[in-house]
Amino acid sequence: MRVSISLLIGGALLGVMLIAAAVPDWFAPFDPLVFDYEALSAPPSADHWFGTDQFGRDVLSRTIHAARVDLQIAVFCVIFPLVLGGAIGLLVGWYGGILDAVFGRLVDLVVTFPFLVLVIFFVAALGPGLINVYIAVTCVGWVPYAKLMRAEVMVQGQSDYVAAGKVLGYQMPRILLRHILPNAARPVLVYAVTDMALAILLGSSLGYLGLGAQPPTAEWGVLIADGKNFFTTAPWMALFPGVAIVLAGLGFSLTGDGLADLLAVKR
Repeated sequence: MRVSISLLIGGALLGVMLIAAAVPDWFAPFDPLVFDYEALSAPPSADHWFGTDQFGRDVLSRTIHAARVDLQIAVFCVIFPLVLGGAIGLLVGWYGGILDAVFGRLVDLVVTFPFLVLVIFFVAALGPGLINVYIAVTCVGWVPYAKLMRAEVMVQGQSDYVAAGKVLGYQMPRILLRHILPNAARPVLVYAVTDMALAILLGSSLGYLGLGAQPPTAEWGVLIADGKNFFTTAPWMALFPGVAIVLAGLGFSLTGDGLADLLAVKR
């Protein structure tokens, strides 16, 4: 089984970020919350590689510590919709009938509105904060996972191994969970990895708007929002967190493409 270059590069990028997120104090040269009034808005130098912000906080240290929050956002904004949508799609794809008709109308209702608008609406109603972001994304983001799982279950349901299981007298839970689910889950998991790139952008966008992680928590979107007013005088405050977002999104996208090639999943 040949591993693609995309998977190697994406995995390397994500590996570095995961290590930095797991032990940020090993890599961050300064405390991300400590003010240094003698180095306010200092440009990149030997002491502060990424410069400092308007309060003298080291931008490199804050960018590294923000990786933990943003990778958490990427995982939680995908895992909860994946579990909910996967379960719904599994049942709808197997039973069909009235359940499928109700599912279709519910999906039509959700997709009528733009995804980001619905998420912002829910977060604004619930209040800013990461937990409310996860709730909002779960309420809206389950739809593509349910549709993909439903389609895969319907295809797998016509397979010979399912017919053989029925002939052998296997119960429905065994056929669904031990036979159909492992085969139907592969393209869904590949999609989930790719979707983490969008989750990074979503979390950063909500942080920029003040609806996601709240200051003084270091989060890439929050760092960009803090630095936008100083972009003409201290562009490094927003530039380096923006580069981190691009690299994280690239890592997830390349990893998803590599997994699709490795598992021979056609999307």
